[in-house]
Amino acid sequence: MAGEKAVKVYGWAISPFVSRVLLCLEEAGVEYELVAMSRAAGDHRRPEHLARNPFGKVPVLEDGDLTLFESRAIARHVLRKYKPELLREGDLEESAMVDVWLEVEAHQFQPVVGPIIVECVFSPFLGRARNQAVVDENVEKLRKVLEVYEARLGRSRCLAGDFLSLADLSHFTAMHCFMATEYASLVEERFPRVKAWWEELAARPAARKVAAFMPVGRFAPSKKDE
Repeated sequence: MAGEKAVKVYGWAISPFVSRVLLCLEEAGVEYELVAMSRAAGDHRRPEHLARNPFGKVPVLEDGDLTLFESRAIARHVLRKYKPELLREGDLEESAMVDVWLEVEAHQFQPVVGPIIVECVFSPFLGRARNQAVVDENVEKLRKVLEVYEARLGRSRCLAGDFLSLADLSHFTAMHCFMATEYASLVEERFPRVKAWWEELAARPAARKVAAFMPVGRFAPSKKDE
């Protein structure tokens, strides 16, 4: 069809995983179409979506004839194709550090921040009460992770080095959700370097645009704004 965008993203933008992909597309300046889906309506379980991702998850990206799922893999593809400098693939040492901190995000940061976000931000959407014991346990775990981040950011401006990379961008959407909770004070009051890193990341035009897709917690419109 004439005018149809070659890059499509399937999912709901409020998801931190979908918005991770949108952020990379925005940073790379890629035109794309967000194909809106409804979790409540079970769109992710419909046959046409299972044909795109047999696990029934979002996001899914279509880039011409290529179909991908898993947000971190999609993010790498988008930047490898459209803005490779954010992967630092021309420098072996710098790209290795990007990989290290992407692994840290996936295996140290996300497993502890994720349950906090689910309980504090998304439990109302899931139709259940917050499990405060889960929140308390993971806030303490997150504090220990952020101690490592604070030390790292004392040695470099960003996580992989003195340059912005996917290692930083990959944290944005989960951090946005976390900073919308009452536990944002953990960052704001105890970890000044993490706070400065976060504020620089959140001020980027692409991040500001994607944040508008995620009106959660204290970032949600108030009644006086409606």
